[in-house]
Amino acid sequence: MTYDEIYTVAKKFVDLGVTKIRITGGEPLVRKDVEVVLRKLATLPVELSITTNGVLIDKYIDVFKECNLKKINISIDSLSPTKFNSITRRKDFQKVLDNIQLFTNDDFFKVKLNCVLMKGTNDDEIIDFIDYTKHHNLNLRFIEFMPFDGNKWDLDKLVSLETITQTAIQHFGTDNVVKLQDAPNDTSKNYQIKGAVGSFAIISTVTNPFCDSCNRIRLTANGMLKNCLFSGGETNLLESLRAGDDIEKPINIAIQSKKKVRGGMDTQDKFTSENLRLDNRSMIAIGG
Repeated sequence: MTYDEIYTVAKKFVDLGVTKIRITGGEPLVRKDVEVVLRKLATLPVELSITTNGVLIDKYIDVFKECNLKKINISIDSLSPTKFNSITRRKDFQKVLDNIQLFTNDDFFKVKLNCVLMKGTNDDEIIDFIDYTKHHNLNLRFIEFMPFDGNKWDLDKLVSLETITQTAIQHFGTDNVVKLQDAPNDTSKNYQIKGAVGSFAIISTVTNPFCDSCNRIRLTANGMLKNCLFSGGETNLLESLRAGDDIEKPINIAIQSKKKVRGGMDTQDKFTSENLRLDNRSMIAIGG
């Protein structure tokens, strides 16, 4: 989509009641006209936010402020430089860490860190990540490893909500792990170590899904509407837009056909089925 097409589709959603827009990827900041996209979206009466790998965000801090974009989600799956470089296949660990510090030190921004836990890869860092929240004003979110096309998902790699909470309780003590009030329609269950500056949360899509309160939809970079992260079906809004058709009707049809649970995968067997997984995109092609 061009930036004008992004704006036109976004405006239609805002007209229909959407109040929040999150820019995701892949990595959204590698798009050459990302500043134009952000400035155009900032003219809409919405709360803007972004999910990023954290490598380039320091270059856009003034643009974010100009666009009143306050909420920054930074993906970081390890606090070990060696492991980080191995997972990301880049040597940007210190750059990302410095940028996290830069944004958490600025009271304008609300920072969240996204960490996908995988058994045998980074599950030994649960305590290190939670310790990080003690002295940094941010919300760390552990994300259960979810099945998507191409990510070599395996149930044995899953680190569950129960495992994470029990690990925290065993290390810090029951009285020191405080359950926080979750926001309406929140995807995460939030906690805080007593006395910590920051907090941590768990997104338990696999073991404890939150579909009953989900109010999210996704628009891919090529104009396909996904009414659920796990839905194999998509609605081509860009084709309708370029044909001069009103896109409100296909939007309404897509929203009304949203399944009750995880794109219709209402059992664990269906959810972990490789055949159903292959009907979906990879996570980076959806926009997480």
